[in-house]
Amino acid sequence: LLGLHVFALAFALEVSVGKTNTVMALNNSNVLLPCTFTTCIGFQDLVFIWYFNSTEMIYHGKIKNKASEPLLVGRNPRVEFVGSTTKKDNNISILLKNVDFSDAGKYTCHVKNPKEKDAQHNATIFLTVVQKMVEADNTVTLIIVGVVGGLIGLLILFMLVKRVVLFIIKKTQDGKKECLVSSSGNDNTENGLAGSKAEQKAPPKA
Repeated sequence: LLGLHVFALAFALEVSVGKTNTVMALNNSNVLLPCTFTTCIGFQDLVFIWYFNSTEMIYHGKIKNKASEPLLVGRNPRVEFVGSTTKKDNNISILLKNVDFSDAGKYTCHVKNPKEKDAQHNATIFLTVVQKMVEADNTVTLIIVGVVGGLIGLLILFMLVKRVVLFIIKKTQDGKKECLVSSSGNDNTENGLAGSKAEQKAPPKA
């Protein structure tokens, strides 16, 4: 029972960086590093820390409760808090300013909630810094769109064919059921042996 209790607590606090954990930024630009957290039983004096490459602390914040915004404990001068914790989604995202190639790497958003017996959870983003954003070739885009369009068409066709095939199979199976019933009837007559054969031979004798 104790094991189950600990297991439940471990999954109560969750930290997320969204659908993708990779971000690409242009050299000398500002980049948003997203992070949100959820907790089933609420939070009190929650601590969140952003780390660069697992060791360097670049932002440290503390949130008293749901009614208050985070208090800054410490930060790198180039990092700005851009989230909000009084709104619905407990957003603890940060903005990294004037990124350069040395900023590329792993960013970890770590959260600790004393209200959940100091439950901890984290999520990671990988930042890539590029000199210039590569423009996609329109021809390739058109080919991709064409292929995707074709695939959707094939999928619809496949679904229609599948429905027809399933319908035919169902009809065939219904037919087989009828066949099984009639053949089992025949089997019974043949398996009756003496009785059935005697009945069949009776009329010629008369």
